[in-house]
Amino acid sequence: MENSLQLATRFREVLLDGKWIANTNLRDQLSDLNWTEATKKVSSLNTIAALSYHLNYYIAGVLQVFEGGALEIRDKYSFDLPPIESNEAWEKLLNTLWSNAERFAAQVELMSNPQLAAAFVDPKYGNYRRNIEGMIEHCYYHLGQIVLIKKMIRAGGVTSF
Repeated sequence: MENSLQLATRFREVLLDGKWIANTNLRDQLSDLNWTEATKKVSSLNTIAALSYHLNYYIAGVLQVFEGGALEIRDKYSFDLPPIESNEAWEKLLNTLWSNAERFAAQVELMSNPQLAAAFVDPKYGNYRRNIEGMIEHCYYHLGQIVLIKKMIRAGGVTSF
């Protein structure tokens, strides 16, 4: 269980409460954004809302497998963000993301070493550990994008690169 606790802690660090790797986390970066900032387009970059939706899409999809369901997520749908046209809609997205992130981490904590080493759905997807570590890396990748986009928005944005 020590391995699963370490993985769950790393996952929580990037999303919910850590400062060790990036000196910030996703919740900190998104907590002071309103819906207009979250949906503001900067050049050809994804919006912060789209990146947040994208992260939640994958977290929820893998969580579904952790909870005994099928792997139903598809890359082509991972940016299909419904319109965000109010702070209420933005807050709903964030609350769903935080809830799914905590449930994901809680499921990881319960995994034994043999389960972490077991094939994830199909051997072609690697094992559970690889998928959890991949999720952590994916979250850090998009956290970096969000930090930069937020800085651009707050500095007046850029119109082209």
